[in-house]
Amino acid sequence: MLFNLFALIRKPARFMPAWLLICSFATLRLHAQHHTQTVKGTVVDKASEKPLAGVSVTVAGMTIGVTTDSTGNYTLANVPVGRQRISFSSVGYKPVSIPEVLVTVGKQVMLDVSLEESIHALNEVTVSAPRARKGMALNEFAGSSARSFSMDEVTRYAGGRNDPARLASNFAGVSSTNDSRNDIVVRGNSPAAVLWRMEGIPIPNPNHFSTLGTTGGPVSALNTNALKNSDFYTGAFPAEYGNASGAVFDLSLRPGNKDKVEKTLQLNAFSGLEAMIEGPLSKNKNGSSFLIGYRYSFAQLAQSVGLSFGTEAVPKYQDLIFHLNFAHSKLGKFGVFGMGGTSNIDFIGADLDSTDMFANKDEDTYFKSRIGIIGVKHTIDVGRNSYIRSVLSYSYTSNEGDIYKYYDSLQERQYHAHQETANTGLRFSTYMNAKLNARFTMRGGFLAEQNGLDTYQRTRDGRPDWEVIRDYDGSSWLLQPYVQGKYRFTEKLSLNAGLHGMYYTFNESSAVEPRASLSYALDNTKTVTASYGLHSQLQPQPVYLYQQQLPDGSFDQGNRDLGFTKAHHYILGYDWAFAKDWRLKAEVYYQDIFDAPVERTASGFSILNSGADYTFPEKAGLVNNGTGFNRGVELTLEKFFSKGYYLLTTASLFDSKYKGSDGIERNSTFNNNNVLNVLAGKEWKLGNSGRNMFTVDIKMAYSGGRYYTPIDLAASDRAGTEKLDETRYNTEQFDAYFRLDTRFGFRLNSGKRRLSQTFYLDLQNVTNRDNVFIRRYNPVQKQVGTVNQIGFFPDIMYKIQW
Repeated sequence: MLFNLFALIRKPARFMPAWLLICSFATLRLHAQHHTQTVKGTVVDKASEKPLAGVSVTVAGMTIGVTTDSTGNYTLANVPVGRQRISFSSVGYKPVSIPEVLVTVGKQVMLDVSLEESIHALNEVTVSAPRARKGMALNEFAGSSARSFSMDEVTRYAGGRNDPARLASNFAGVSSTNDSRNDIVVRGNSPAAVLWRMEGIPIPNPNHFSTLGTTGGPVSALNTNALKNSDFYTGAFPAEYGNASGAVFDLSLRPGNKDKVEKTLQLNAFSGLEAMIEGPLSKNKNGSSFLIGYRYSFAQLAQSVGLSFGTEAVPKYQDLIFHLNFAHSKLGKFGVFGMGGTSNIDFIGADLDSTDMFANKDEDTYFKSRIGIIGVKHTIDVGRNSYIRSVLSYSYTSNEGDIYKYYDSLQERQYHAHQETANTGLRFSTYMNAKLNARFTMRGGFLAEQNGLDTYQRTRDGRPDWEVIRDYDGSSWLLQPYVQGKYRFTEKLSLNAGLHGMYYTFNESSAVEPRASLSYALDNTKTVTASYGLHSQLQPQPVYLYQQQLPDGSFDQGNRDLGFTKAHHYILGYDWAFAKDWRLKAEVYYQDIFDAPVERTASGFSILNSGADYTFPEKAGLVNNGTGFNRGVELTLEKFFSKGYYLLTTASLFDSKYKGSDGIERNSTFNNNNVLNVLAGKEWKLGNSGRNMFTVDIKMAYSGGRYYTPIDLAASDRAGTEKLDETRYNTEQFDAYFRLDTRFGFRLNSGKRRLSQTFYLDLQNVTNRDNVFIRRYNPVQKQVGTVNQIGFFPDIMYKIQW
């Protein structure tokens, strides 16, 4: 059954004049007084994560510089506000520079860096120019198709809605052509093929209004102000990542400031009204810290003061995130982290627009969801260059929905459908990382997940009897051992290789997956990589648990025997830093997909086409006989921020096909064929001091249209609900998607106080283009119509830090 939340953002808001009140903050006096801030952090060895003493830390173009102490810590005082480049160099290590470090007066900058040990030059400082570490994966074992991203990027790019998933849609090989949800399509794979991790352990779907088995939603529950630089993988990921065949988000929470209390207030149309506080946990400032943030739906807040959103279906949501870090002790280092959120929305048919193809005047829908995650992280040193890291977490997610319908023969509405799901997760991850020498590092461990699920769904369509679609209450384990190693033959040539295993107790499915990545540096600016990986993934839980009632009253529960969907990944990459602050990256890939669930009887159905909605296909008796492939070429041209501007251009040409049980090759639903993103931004200094900035950012996104299965109008009329023409799977294609976003912003640094302010107005879809969202059957109007995506929409953000 469908609990669609497209009305969350489909219509422009009518309260824009109220937003302009925020601009009053921009009238603060600009004092012509030079101002600075502190940049601090810890430098560690990339392989062993042990602190490095004596590392030289400098600010490019300035005489500001320090060296790290015996614990690897450094503090750069009096760094001018603006975007700075920080460089790190040490005897026996490869130098690194970090570009685009944003310095403001309102908040100290915490910049932790890892350095890679040189193999031969152990008694001298490497004389080669430092390589800019922008977009390079943080994980020591990463190979091809990996990129790190910062939270500054999440909030910098136009049209991002303060959402990490929407940031990822700007990267090569990634597309997101759904303005109402943040599901991402990676190289033609289903959004359900994405794995979310936080602090080294899997987490459930981190979005408000999420449903069982999905990985996206209308509004992110992740607070970007609490995140630090994180990794994103689009293929052939290292052996420690499992149960994913498309992509991996590996998120990390930043620690709070361990030396002083800092506060943040923020207002954003999508993420809501936010308050965050951080600081030292101990009065003696022993290195422990806390961070806690709370957000409340701006839509709900606006409604409470009488502002109209143009729809009665107002989304209500709130979330909390926290991170506690404790000082090192003889027992090791501990951290506690967690997040939680609630969301609900009501669609009352009588209040909806009758001309809206998406609205059912004869239907009332109620939906609510919950998410909670808490974890404990522990790291302890073992010997000089080894450590053991363990994470124990518990998660709880739930959602509940009800549909009531009005029938012509009834005076009152009838209870039509009900579903409720409670999903618990107990997870334990542990691994040992050992740097054996400058050439060889190994990591081995396992992940154990106990998944508890209580789910029930029933429906009826004008009938007196209910049909049970799903009824399950039980638990199962997913066990994932792995081992991986990195060996550096020379300074130029290195190999990452490993094995990952999976065992699922629900139906005793198992898999062993080899992974390998070879990297060769042609010189200090050019690198070639070749990677391979076998990746397996569980089916979405609603697919396993769907049951179909047979004529004799029994149920077909054959989906419970489904094995993993699997894919071979082959990738060849080339990375060239062809000029200062410029980077060109190209990748060619091929994914060979097999064991995908399809129907027993000949049809064009495949589970590879699902995962971009709130529900999954109601198909019973599936078997692992489907195949598919994704192949393509990707190009990234990037200019890091310097001389007041940046540029990011990504282009992808790809082909995504599949075969159902009828053996006919078809376009997959996510076969957009081509994706192009162009992002650029410019900053201008304001005032005599130059500490304030006016910024302009633009984003242009273009993508080929998705394929879809047309609706059988006659069958839909007879059934009173939408029925697809399953003889014509994915024979139609939507028009191409195009969107242009423009953002104007101010960044103001107070001349008298340690206070900074950021304001932006993000004009999304400025051309007001009608991009197609879906073709839909409306049972009230008894016709098929096109539902378009969001038109022109102004988004705002105001943030103050002190």
